[in-house]
Amino acid sequence: MVRLFAALILIVASTLPAYADGAVPPPANPNGLTGADRDPEVSDPGAGAEGAQPDGATDDSTDKAGADLSQGRSALLAQSAPRLKDIGRLNGLRTNQLYGIGLVTGLAGTGDDLGAAKFTAQMVANYLQRQGVTADAATLKAKNFAAVTITAEIPPFVQVGDTIDITVAAMGTSKSLEGGQLILTPLKAANGQVYAAAQGPITLGAFGATAAIGGARASAQKNFLTVGRIPNGATIERPVASDLPTGRSRMEWALQENDFTTAQRAAAALNQTFRGAEARAEDGQRISFRLPAGYPGTLVDFLAQVEQVQVQTDMPARIVLNERNGTIVAGANVRIKPVSVAHGSLTVTVVEGFGVSQPHTPFGGGRTRVVPGAQVEVTEGEANVQAVTTVQDLLDGVAGVGGSIRDLVAILQALKAAGALDAELVVI
Repeated sequence: MVRLFAALILIVASTLPAYADGAVPPPANPNGLTGADRDPEVSDPGAGAEGAQPDGATDDSTDKAGADLSQGRSALLAQSAPRLKDIGRLNGLRTNQLYGIGLVTGLAGTGDDLGAAKFTAQMVANYLQRQGVTADAATLKAKNFAAVTITAEIPPFVQVGDTIDITVAAMGTSKSLEGGQLILTPLKAANGQVYAAAQGPITLGAFGATAAIGGARASAQKNFLTVGRIPNGATIERPVASDLPTGRSRMEWALQENDFTTAQRAAAALNQTFRGAEARAEDGQRISFRLPAGYPGTLVDFLAQVEQVQVQTDMPARIVLNERNGTIVAGANVRIKPVSVAHGSLTVTVVEGFGVSQPHTPFGGGRTRVVPGAQVEVTEGEANVQAVTTVQDLLDGVAGVGGSIRDLVAILQALKAAGALDAELVVI
């Protein structure tokens, strides 16, 4: 067994990234001990043949192999940690929303009813007047126009002449925007200034068909016909100010999720990667740092390296329920305490217990350990299901006796109210 663990550690180490000199980085020390404080048999698996034990020994040698395997697993976990650019952004660099109201023309009789949507008739009349054509909104009867709202997001650092995608949605009584063309429309930001101009043909990603034979009428439709997009449909006319910090002034990295543990780990990772960055967690979402003195590159070079810093994120215990479509998402760290719940004809019982781990080598010096555990029992009539107390096993047990998604939601809410569910319960 020891040889098997040692071979596994060699395979894991061979897959780790190498340093500049070709050496494999040492595994992380989870206990925070220095080389002088650590057990030499654990910290240096290959040192000292005098302390070697025969293969039959299961005490120190097994602990040593387990420690090596744990260290190898920690190294792989750190290697797969997300980058800062995946979990946050530089504070101050954000997208801005644009909006506008325009007209779509060219519809095959599926536009707004100008008698019912009088604002559409007024928009058509105003457009014609701007083109030098006199028109009375009350006399317009065409059904190939539709009033629409246009929305878009303008990212930072865009320049005049760049293009962005836009979304178009019907405002009035239009049944379909298929085949429509958006007339030139200015797009404004919340400050009322125009930042882009939009126009172009609308793409729906949907279809609809209607047929009538005699008095019978049939129709078929897939997706929504009143909402579409225009790829690269808006041209930037005014850039948004997105200034980077200057000099060695402090800057902030904003995390997507508020978490003090992740923020502290991010600050520690920045300080470990960049000497003189002076990174610190301001709260659970903001990490402040500065350009190190004597950094050889530009600020853009520094921020590019900051984005690549890997941070092991922390996730709170949380269960998300969607009763409408039956979706339940639970984190791996959600646990259920010993409890009993009766819901209708279902009975859910969670009992805590203890097991004994006995080594299979009675003469090898192994240790007998007490292992805590629990069981969940779900009964309805003659049905009986037993499993470990994870949320997945609880859901499987309730579903196994014919419980519905509403039963599961009610049981989880009752567990939370009773204090038996160590997790945040989110119902959407």
